[in-house]
Amino acid sequence: MPALWAQVTLQTEELRWVAFGVGVTAALTAIALMLWRAFHPQLSASELERRRRGMLYNSGKIGDGEILDVDGVVILYTYSVGGVEYTVGQDASALESALPEDRMRMVGPASVRFDPKNPPNSIVLCEQWSGLRLRDVSDRLG
Repeated sequence: MPALWAQVTLQTEELRWVAFGVGVTAALTAIALMLWRAFHPQLSASELERRRRGMLYNSGKIGDGEILDVDGVVILYTYSVGGVEYTVGQDASALESALPEDRMRMVGPASVRFDPKNPPNSIVLCEQWSGLRLRDVSDRLG
Protein backbone atom coordinates (compact mmCIF):
# COMPACT_ATOMS: atom_id res chain seq x y z
CA MET A 1 0.00 0.00 0.00
CA PRO A 2 2.79 2.53 0.73
CA ALA A 3 4.17 2.04 -2.82
CA LEU A 4 0.74 2.81 -4.28
CA TRP A 5 0.43 5.92 -2.08
CA ALA A 6 3.88 7.11 -3.22
CA GLN A 7 2.85 6.66 -6.85
CA VAL A 8 -0.40 8.66 -6.34
CA THR A 9 1.55 11.41 -4.55
CA LEU A 10 4.07 11.54 -7.39
CA GLN A 11 1.30 11.84 -10.01
CA THR A 12 -0.36 14.61 -8.00
CA GLU A 13 2.95 16.47 -7.75
CA GLU A 14 3.49 16.16 -11.54
CA LEU A 15 -0.05 17.38 -12.15
CA ARG A 16 0.62 20.46 -10.02
CA TRP A 17 3.70 21.32 -12.08
CA VAL A 18 1.80 20.84 -15.34
CA ALA A 19 -1.03 23.08 -14.07
CA PHE A 20 1.54 25.65 -12.92
CA GLY A 21 3.20 25.59 -16.37
CA VAL A 22 -0.14 26.05 -18.14
CA GLY A 23 -1.01 28.95 -15.83
CA VAL A 24 2.33 30.69 -16.37
CA THR A 25 2.02 30.24 -20.14
CA ALA A 26 -1.50 31.71 -20.11
CA ALA A 27 -0.39 34.66 -17.97
CA LEU A 28 2.63 35.41 -20.21
CA THR A 29 0.44 35.17 -23.32
CA ALA A 30 -2.09 37.59 -21.81
CA ILE A 31 0.68 40.06 -20.90
CA ALA A 32 2.19 39.81 -24.39
CA LEU A 33 -1.21 40.46 -26.00
CA MET A 34 -1.84 43.47 -23.77
CA LEU A 35 1.59 44.92 -24.61
CA TRP A 36 1.07 44.32 -28.33
CA ARG A 37 -2.35 45.98 -28.18
CA ALA A 38 -0.94 48.96 -26.25
CA PHE A 39 1.96 49.62 -28.62
CA HIS A 40 0.44 48.51 -31.96
CA PRO A 41 -1.37 51.41 -33.64
CA GLN A 42 -5.02 50.96 -34.58
CA LEU A 43 -5.69 51.10 -38.31
CA SER A 44 -7.88 53.94 -39.51
CA ALA A 45 -11.21 53.27 -41.21
CA SER A 46 -9.81 54.47 -44.55
CA GLU A 47 -6.81 52.11 -44.25
CA LEU A 48 -9.11 49.17 -43.44
CA GLU A 49 -11.24 50.02 -46.49
CA ARG A 50 -8.13 50.32 -48.70
CA ARG A 51 -6.97 46.88 -47.52
CA ARG A 52 -10.44 45.40 -48.16
CA ARG A 53 -10.37 46.72 -51.74
CA GLY A 54 -6.84 45.31 -52.18
CA MET A 55 -7.94 41.90 -50.91
CA LEU A 56 -10.87 41.86 -53.34
CA TYR A 57 -8.57 42.94 -56.18
CA ASN A 58 -6.13 40.11 -55.41
CA SER A 59 -8.52 37.26 -54.62
CA GLY A 60 -12.02 38.31 -55.68
CA LYS A 61 -13.99 36.77 -58.51
CA ILE A 62 -15.32 38.95 -61.31
CA GLY A 63 -18.98 38.92 -62.30
CA ASP A 64 -21.41 41.04 -64.26
CA GLY A 65 -23.42 43.70 -62.53
CA GLU A 66 -25.25 46.91 -63.14
CA ILE A 67 -24.71 50.34 -61.66
CA LEU A 68 -28.12 51.64 -60.66
CA ASP A 69 -27.31 55.12 -59.39
CA VAL A 70 -24.44 57.38 -58.39
CA ASP A 71 -25.02 59.83 -55.56
CA GLY A 72 -21.94 62.03 -55.29
CA VAL A 73 -19.20 59.50 -54.57
CA VAL A 74 -21.48 56.59 -53.55
CA ILE A 75 -21.95 54.03 -56.31
CA LEU A 76 -25.10 51.89 -55.95
CA TYR A 77 -24.91 48.65 -57.93
CA THR A 78 -26.51 45.23 -58.16
CA TYR A 79 -25.20 41.80 -59.18
CA SER A 80 -26.15 38.15 -58.84
CA VAL A 81 -24.11 35.25 -57.42
CA GLY A 82 -25.51 31.73 -57.32
CA GLY A 83 -29.04 32.92 -58.02
CA VAL A 84 -28.98 35.45 -55.17
CA GLU A 85 -29.18 39.12 -56.12
CA TYR A 86 -27.16 41.63 -54.10
CA THR A 87 -27.58 45.40 -54.08
CA VAL A 88 -24.57 47.18 -52.62
CA GLY A 89 -23.26 50.72 -52.29
CA GLN A 90 -19.56 51.52 -52.51
CA ASP A 91 -18.20 54.74 -51.07
CA ALA A 92 -15.65 55.86 -53.66
CA SER A 93 -14.57 59.05 -51.91
CA ALA A 94 -10.96 57.80 -51.69
CA LEU A 95 -11.08 57.06 -55.43
CA GLU A 96 -12.78 60.26 -56.55
CA SER A 97 -10.04 61.06 -59.05
CA ALA A 98 -10.85 57.81 -60.91
CA LEU A 99 -14.52 58.77 -61.32
CA PRO A 100 -15.70 60.57 -64.46
CA GLU A 101 -16.82 64.17 -64.23
CA ASP A 102 -20.29 63.24 -65.48
CA ARG A 103 -21.20 60.54 -62.93
CA MET A 104 -24.29 59.46 -64.85
CA ARG A 105 -21.99 57.96 -67.53
CA MET A 106 -21.31 55.20 -65.02
CA VAL A 107 -24.95 54.03 -64.83
CA GLY A 108 -25.43 50.77 -66.71
CA PRO A 109 -23.49 47.51 -67.07
CA ALA A 110 -20.34 47.05 -64.96
CA SER A 111 -17.97 44.36 -63.75
CA VAL A 112 -18.03 43.53 -60.03
CA ARG A 113 -15.31 41.91 -57.96
CA PHE A 114 -16.68 39.94 -55.02
CA ASP A 115 -15.46 37.59 -52.32
CA PRO A 116 -16.66 34.07 -53.25
CA LYS A 117 -16.83 33.15 -49.53
CA ASN A 118 -18.82 36.31 -48.69
CA PRO A 119 -20.55 37.57 -51.88
CA PRO A 120 -21.95 40.81 -50.37
CA ASN A 121 -18.32 41.93 -49.92
CA SER A 122 -17.72 43.50 -53.33
CA ILE A 123 -16.36 46.48 -55.27
CA VAL A 124 -16.72 48.04 -58.72
CA LEU A 125 -13.65 50.24 -58.37
CA CYS A 126 -10.28 50.16 -56.58
CA GLU A 127 -6.82 51.68 -56.94
CA GLN A 128 -5.60 48.99 -59.39
CA TRP A 129 -8.82 48.04 -61.21
CA SER A 130 -12.06 49.48 -62.55
CA GLY A 131 -15.20 47.59 -63.46
CA LEU A 132 -16.80 50.74 -64.83
CA ARG A 133 -18.00 50.60 -68.42
CA LEU A 134 -18.58 54.26 -69.16
CA ARG A 135 -21.38 55.07 -71.58
CA ASP A 136 -20.76 57.49 -74.39
CA VAL A 137 -23.41 60.16 -73.91
CA SER A 138 -22.67 61.78 -77.29
CA ASP A 139 -24.60 58.95 -79.01
CA ARG A 140 -27.84 60.08 -77.41
CA LEU A 141 -27.22 63.76 -78.03
CA GLY A 142 -26.43 63.52 -81.73
